[in-house]
Amino acid sequence: MRTILVTGGAGYIGSHTLVELLQTTNFRVVSLDNFSNSLEKTYERVKRLCPRAFETIRLDLCDKTRLYEALGQIGPIDGIIHFAAYKSVPESVKEPLLYYHNNLASLNNLLSYAKENGIKHFIFSSSCSVYGNTDDLPVTEESPLKKAESPYGHTKQVGEEMLSFLCQSTPSLSAVLLRYFNPVGAHMSGLLGELPLNRPNNLVPIITQTAMGKNALTVFGNDYPTRDGYCIRDYIHVSDIAEAHIKALNYLLNGNNKNNCSIFNLGTGNGISVLEAIASFEKISGKKLPYTVGGRRAGDVVSIYANNTLAKKELAWSPKYGIDDMMLSAWKWQQNLETE
Repeated sequence: MRTILVTGGAGYIGSHTLVELLQTTNFRVVSLDNFSNSLEKTYERVKRLCPRAFETIRLDLCDKTRLYEALGQIGPIDGIIHFAAYKSVPESVKEPLLYYHNNLASLNNLLSYAKENGIKHFIFSSSCSVYGNTDDLPVTEESPLKKAESPYGHTKQVGEEMLSFLCQSTPSLSAVLLRYFNPVGAHMSGLLGELPLNRPNNLVPIITQTAMGKNALTVFGNDYPTRDGYCIRDYIHVSDIAEAHIKALNYLLNGNNKNNCSIFNLGTGNGISVLEAIASFEKISGKKLPYTVGGRRAGDVVSIYANNTLAKKELAWSPKYGIDDMMLSAWKWQQNLETE
């Protein structure tokens, strides 16, 4: 039986990918997390959706000694799906050194272990933030990478370069770099979703908390050069993102990759403004959302959305859910949280 290691498995995208792995494969699954931005209880939610057993390790990837000890006890690892990283754009602007240390030291340690132990397959959680304020819309995998607008985005650029150079020097290693656009929503059951431990920075959990009267929604900037003055993003359902990881993993395991470091955009291909996202939530919930407009937020790009043709062709992947599905699932999740 093949063994797959998932780092950051208790996090938002990691936990949805655990569900997808457990439901659609027969792999042995080991999840690693230090719960710095997640809860151990998330594993119980995963088990409710899929009762098949999986293993868990509590570990900080920045602790190289402990990492080597823990992974050595697992036995041979066939593939790694690496989610574990800090991901808040505004926090990274305020605390850049925290982001460089956590996101890059952890990746370096993990890649060192992979190289030394002959692990052949690696999937990296990247981001559309690597494109910066691009002139190319929709962006393709060949679009030039502009200067990152935040330390978070820069850590993803550097992480991609680390993997690219390592794959060049280590022909036995094959990697897929998945550039997410804006993952939102929750499992369609409403039993698993995004759970920020502190005040959320992402739009959708702020929207759902505002609808519950638990938060205040501020929209950062309405004077952007877009169709309605608000930032435009490519929102994609988290379960679509999770499915893409299984497709990418099988792409590597089955030897279908064209080269040993492949890059794919994961987005719907549709740019939706912040105002349009709010309107979608109001439609599916029947609630009018109060919000205020603030100044622009440091680190935000103006507009970004994907050309996802390559992922559709090579991975046989295509997003299933639209913006209303995303908002509906997020709202079901928020309502379920209130009853716990």
